[in-house]
Amino acid sequence: MSTFARSNNCGRAIIAAFVSMGFLWALALSASPQLHQRVHKDANRVEHNCAVTMIASGSYDHAAQVPLVSAPVPALQFSKIPALSPCWVQSPFLGACILEHAPPARG
Repeated sequence: MSTFARSNNCGRAIIAAFVSMGFLWALALSASPQLHQRVHKDANRVEHNCAVTMIASGSYDHAAQVPLVSAPVPALQFSKIPALSPCWVQSPFLGACILEHAPPARG
């Protein structure tokens, strides 16, 4: 085995070790929100997006947003409905009754 092949394998092993350590660190941060808050000051915000939030949500496309839930506020302008009065409106299609029959047939 040549020295180039050994140094190439050693470089790959070092890169693999760093990538593995980074992934394990992201897993540790996703398991501990307090530790994640110490690393990222804005970790509790909805728009915060990093590798830890992607791992915690289980999606690499985007982190799932926290649903916004609030108590319903009654609409004051619709609280009182006025009484309805009936009104007859003539159909716009009544004038088309002359088109009901076919034109006269030629004999």
